[in-house]
Amino acid sequence: MSTPILDILWIIPLLPLLGAAINGLFGKTWPNKIVNTVALSATGLSFVAALEAVREFLYVRNGELFRKEFFDWIVAGSFRAGFDLQMDQLTVVMVLVVTGVGFLIHIYSTGYMSHEGSYYRFFSYLNLFMFFMLILVLAANYVLLFVGWEGVGLASYLLIGFYFLKKSASDAGKKAFIVNRIGDFGFMLGMFLLFKTFGTLDFTQLFAKAAPWSHESWGVFGTFTVACLLLFTGACGKSAQLPLYVWLPDAMEGPTPVSALIHAATMVTAGVYVVARSHVLFTHSETAMVVVAIVGCATAFFAATIGLVQTDIKKVLAYSTVSQLGYMFRL
Repeated sequence: MSTPILDILWIIPLLPLLGAAINGLFGKTWPNKIVNTVALSATGLSFVAALEAVREFLYVRNGELFRKEFFDWIVAGSFRAGFDLQMDQLTVVMVLVVTGVGFLIHIYSTGYMSHEGSYYRFFSYLNLFMFFMLILVLAANYVLLFVGWEGVGLASYLLIGFYFLKKSASDAGKKAFIVNRIGDFGFMLGMFLLFKTFGTLDFTQLFAKAAPWSHESWGVFGTFTVACLLLFTGACGKSAQLPLYVWLPDAMEGPTPVSALIHAATMVTAGVYVVARSHVLFTHSETAMVVVAIVGCATAFFAATIGLVQTDIKKVLAYSTVSQLGYMFRL
C-alpha cells in the first residue's frame, strides 16, 4: 500500500531543492537539454505531488486541518521550533499557485533564456526560489515560515541581479534585498513579542491561546496591535506596500520570467499570505485592521496613478502589480 502524500508532505518542497542542487553543482558542463530536464522534472513532480496532497486533503480528510511534526529543529528550554508542515484551505490555494504557475514559468524560461550564458545558474536559482516559497506556505510555525520568508528574499536578489555585469540590474537586486530587510526586521520583532507573550510560535497553539483574549479597540496599542503592526511591516516589504514599494519597479531589470514568477504570481503575495495566516491576531486589534486597510487603499491609488504616466511597459506592469496588491490588503 502506497504512503499518502500528506504523510510525506516534505516531498513537495524537497523536489525543487534537489533540482536546484543538481543543476547548481553539475549543470555548468551539461547541455541545456539536460538542465531543462532536471529543472522541469523537479517542478513538474512537485506540482503532481501538490495535486495529490490537495486531493487527499479534500476527499480523504474532508478539508480538516492536517499538521505533521517531522523533526525538532531548534529546542532551547521551553522553546521548540520544529520542521512542522501543515495543510489547510489557505495552504491549498497557495501551494497550487506556487507549483502550478512556477512549473509553467519554468517551461517558458527554457525558450526565453536559451541564448543566455549561465543557463544552468538561472534554473538553479529558479528552483531554489520555489523551494523557499513552498517552505513559506507549508510551514506550521512562524520560525519555519521565516526561513522561507528570508529564503525567497535571497533567491529574488539572485534572480533580479542575474545580469550582474549590468549595473542597473545589480543595483536593483541590492535595492530589493535591502528594502526587504527593513521590513523583515519588523517581522522579527513581531515574532519575538508573540513568543514573549504566548510562549510559542506554533500556529495552532498560538492562535488557540490568543483566541480567548479580549479585543483591542481603536487607539489601544496593546500586545495584539503592536505585534500585528510589526508583522504587517514585514508584509509591506515583501508585498511592496507604501512606503516599502520602491524595490518592485526596479526589480524589472531581471529576466522577464523572473518578473512573472516573483512579481505576478508568488513572492509578492507572501505578505498577503502572512496577514491572512495571522487573521486570528489581526481580528483582535481594530487599530491594526484599520492601518492595513488605509495602507492598502493608499497603495492601490498611489501606484495606479504612477503607472498611468509610465512609458516602459514593464514599469506599467510593476506599478499595476503594486496597485492590485493594495486591493488585496484592503479586502
